[in-house]
Amino acid sequence: MNQLADDCFNQVDDLMSTAEALAILRQRIVAVTQDRLEQLPLAQALGRILAQDVTSVLDVPPHDNSAVDGYALRHDDLVVDGPSRLTVLGRSAAGHPHDGRLETGQAVRIFTGAVMPEGTDSVVMQEDVARTEDHITIPPGLALGANRRHRGEDTRRGDVVLGRGRRLRPQDLGLAASVGQGQLNLYRPLRVAVFSTGDELAEPGAELPAGAIYDANRYILVALITALGAKVSDLGILPDDADAVRAGLVAAAAGHDLLLTSGGVSVGDEDHVRGAVEALGHLHFWRLAIKPGRPLALGQVGNAAFVGLPGNPVAAMVCFLRFARPLILGLAGAVDLDPVLYRVTSDFDYEKKPGRREWLRARLERQGGTGPSAVLFRPQGSGIINSLVQTHGLVEIAEDVTRVKAGELVDFLPFDEVAS
Repeated sequence: MNQLADDCFNQVDDLMSTAEALAILRQRIVAVTQDRLEQLPLAQALGRILAQDVTSVLDVPPHDNSAVDGYALRHDDLVVDGPSRLTVLGRSAAGHPHDGRLETGQAVRIFTGAVMPEGTDSVVMQEDVARTEDHITIPPGLALGANRRHRGEDTRRGDVVLGRGRRLRPQDLGLAASVGQGQLNLYRPLRVAVFSTGDELAEPGAELPAGAIYDANRYILVALITALGAKVSDLGILPDDADAVRAGLVAAAAGHDLLLTSGGVSVGDEDHVRGAVEALGHLHFWRLAIKPGRPLALGQVGNAAFVGLPGNPVAAMVCFLRFARPLILGLAGAVDLDPVLYRVTSDFDYEKKPGRREWLRARLERQGGTGPSAVLFRPQGSGIINSLVQTHGLVEIAEDVTRVKAGELVDFLPFDEVAS
């Protein structure tokens, strides 16, 4: 079964907008993990994708309880225009509820999280009362229901607390635990193969031959994919040899859902990935109206989807974050594919061509007690890896914007939002 519909990657005469590309991705992606399920304990579920709704089988909290340390009482026993004197009878602590019902004029010593004794409806904080032996004196003004947490105010029995397709965060695991779920039904991880091609590439740590560079992109991509919860196979560097590239793709496609590379899909004499993918399956190009980036190759080799990212490190990472990331999440069964962009103040003036979306690397700084301002890294070349390291994220400038002035609000995509 093809994971990606062939007709969604056809060559277009005009440059495609980011919105168009992302819309097609959302419409065409089919989760390939939908029939590959496993059940795991909560401690092993972080970052994984839910394969089944989690429904609460109880109210949370399961009983009315106190929000503070103090005294539980009946509001009707209080004097409206003066102090009230009540008799203290027993105590209620978390895990040790008070046994019995209060009579008129009585109160129970209670602690945070403890069950509200039968017949009580309000709690006065201990610092607001005066106590003498078995009695307390309460000043007027306590509101009905004060400091009382109601049964089910967090979750009601029958509520769907976590939906299928949700990628699980620490707080999601806590919510599942609170409704008594010790194990969760999950999609098995997406299987992704990552490789580089090029005789000019060398492994970090090895001697660097003349005219060579160290392969940085593969390490960026493997880390990004691993952070998304996928199972990554690092296939290393394939040489500039058509037979070797074709053999590598065939072997990888047999056991993976997605093949991903950066560079090697252009029209140069040594760009053998393009010819290999075309010979083995389908390869289509999206010419995107973006900077950095522009060409983005997508296709199919056997039953595995293929993504060819630009070769420059910055372009590769930007295109991964905005296009390959939602593809990977969608194939893995996730339903929330779009990152959250935040509005920050621009600290720079900038002009660009209309009709093209651009991403500028920037760090956030607080200036004069105001909110964060985006300060550009200089220079903005797409081969400068330092620009990814010394910044906090990307300023995203829409197609219809041609000028940004200092002090204006701009969209900002933090790396922390999409790189984990």
